[in-house]
Amino acid sequence: MNQADAPAHLQVGHWIDGQLVHSSTPGGPARTQPVYNPATGQVARQVVLASVADVEAAVASSAKAFPGWAATPPLRRARVMFKFKQILDERAEELARAITSEHGKVISDAMGEVTRGMEVVEFACGIPQLLKGEFSEQVGGGIDLYTIRQSLGVCVGITPFNFPAMVPMWMFPVAIACGNTFILKPSERDPSASLLIARWLEEAGLPKGVFNVVQGDKVAVDALLTHPQVAAISFVGSTPIAKYIHDTANQHGKRVQALGGAKNHMVVMPDADLDQAVDALIGAAYGSAGERCMAISVAVAVGAIADQLVAKIAAKAPEIRVANGMEATAEMGPLVTSAHLAKVRGYVDAGVAEGAKLVVDGRGLKVPGCEEGFFLGACLFDHVKPEMSIYKEEIFGPVLAIVRAENFEEALALVNGHEYGNGCAIFTRDGDAAREFAHRVQIGMVGVNVPIPVPMAFHSFGGWKASLFGDHHMHGPEGVRFYTRAKAVTQRWPTGIRSGAEFVMPTMR
Repeated sequence: MNQADAPAHLQVGHWIDGQLVHSSTPGGPARTQPVYNPATGQVARQVVLASVADVEAAVASSAKAFPGWAATPPLRRARVMFKFKQILDERAEELARAITSEHGKVISDAMGEVTRGMEVVEFACGIPQLLKGEFSEQVGGGIDLYTIRQSLGVCVGITPFNFPAMVPMWMFPVAIACGNTFILKPSERDPSASLLIARWLEEAGLPKGVFNVVQGDKVAVDALLTHPQVAAISFVGSTPIAKYIHDTANQHGKRVQALGGAKNHMVVMPDADLDQAVDALIGAAYGSAGERCMAISVAVAVGAIADQLVAKIAAKAPEIRVANGMEATAEMGPLVTSAHLAKVRGYVDAGVAEGAKLVVDGRGLKVPGCEEGFFLGACLFDHVKPEMSIYKEEIFGPVLAIVRAENFEEALALVNGHEYGNGCAIFTRDGDAAREFAHRVQIGMVGVNVPIPVPMAFHSFGGWKASLFGDHHMHGPEGVRFYTRAKAVTQRWPTGIRSGAEFVMPTMR
């Protein structure tokens, strides 16, 4: 099938001003790109890639809707979120199946993704309380002072393929509840979830134009980053792109939060519950085929525990049931595209060439009935050194590297010395070691006997160092601060005639 000639029912379009739009490309057919079913390797549909004209239409719709939505009482905005949450509760499996069909993750994992997104919707339902300001009476003679938080305008979310529902829901519920309008630019690899969300928001009572979707690639991204009517950009993706997003948007006067890559370490101390640590590593390293920004990709084995740790992981990793994610018993699905599969396999090849010991090799995996799918089995490296590419770089696949450390201080130095600072964990029975680690580690999110320490929605998510560009973490209290700006109002109501100009700095007395 010629991409441009795909039937309309097989095309994933944009959602602009309350309706499905396939393109406003002048002078010819829309650009499209194939969307695959990763389990079969077959093209499932085509996604329409936005032109600059499409972006202009979405921004115009959002800008037009902003004044009315910003003036809507927060309680009414919260009620839309309540209704949206109800719809999500009723249709979570429909959204999860849309995710699995294009991403490949197992259906239970997709359901978990939807749940973690819904938690932020629940948080946004409390926006009347979250937007409350402060008031100080009589700061001076007859003078009161209060502060308020007001919405920004048109906000944009540029989101990754690995969480096509959760990451957008970490952005737009807070942005919209705060009184902004929002344009979502989802990943072109798995775009269908975005249109389900758009339709359900409309059903929940959100006015047209408050939430728009533009599918697309760099053309759409650059048009959004530089558009004068866009006030803020939220991004999740790789570090090079996060830096590009941050720098470009900053140059055009926008508020930016750009979350980048990760190389999350899990330190396993000699006194750790070994079976618990192994189970944690199996799930955290190989869940979602390693395509998580919070996946554990490095285990730091401290002291004598290393040999036992490697042996137990090596025994369990080949037993992971790799299958089509739609199968109820599947534990790990395919990678998202053939290109990404080739990239991850290339890292495994590089690790072998660099001298690491490949203990478990998943490169030869074949899934019966899905021979053309984008599958890679669990891979485990031992004796990985910090100078190796499989240690330094984000692989984003089912590849776990074991690095050996002599003691706690060496393990901590490894974690702190890495350029990424997204998440980490320590497994130990020693409270002193755990406290010391949590206090001294230079990472944004830390787990103690918890392998994937993703904060709940009423806290905030974000890393340090090359894992975050910008000042604000995502969702939670930091999300409210990012999607609003503070205003201080000092007021006095004259009770008599005052005369004479004052030429000194105002003081309250």
